[in-house]
Amino acid sequence: MTTRGYRVATIEDFVGQELGVSEWVIVDQARIDAFAQCTGDTQWIHLNEERAKRESPFGGTIAHGYLTLSLLAALAIEVGVVPTDASAALNYGIDKVRFMTPVRSGARVRSRVVLTSVERKGGGRILLKTGNELQIEGEDKPALIAETLVMILA
Repeated sequence: MTTRGYRVATIEDFVGQELGVSEWVIVDQARIDAFAQCTGDTQWIHLNEERAKRESPFGGTIAHGYLTLSLLAALAIEVGVVPTDASAALNYGIDKVRFMTPVRSGARVRSRVVLTSVERKGGGRILLKTGNELQIEGEDKPALIAETLVMILA
């Protein structure tokens, strides 16, 4: 997705505007298992489907909070947070994250992204702050909300 007219030269004009909403992404057990393998976070509530059905208040396994957070980068690219005329973009940090609702295995999520601030840093560097809401299909509350920072190079 690309927001019409969203360019390095005009980026300030988009502060306060929604840049877009990503497509739905399935957070299935295979993705959860792969994340656990990569990070070493092997808590039963993420991996042991039988135990989670018996003992978890969620009725099954749930995704790691940091797995859901890690999806934001790819979904932001899909939405078009980085203007097409920028030469590069780097994750710069996170100002705030709140995990609101667990994501059950098999759920679909998507990200709604709003450009909240732009700061020109000199040398062709521009710091963007975005508000991100990772929505869960069929849930009233989002999985998470986060303010993320991206440094783009013009």
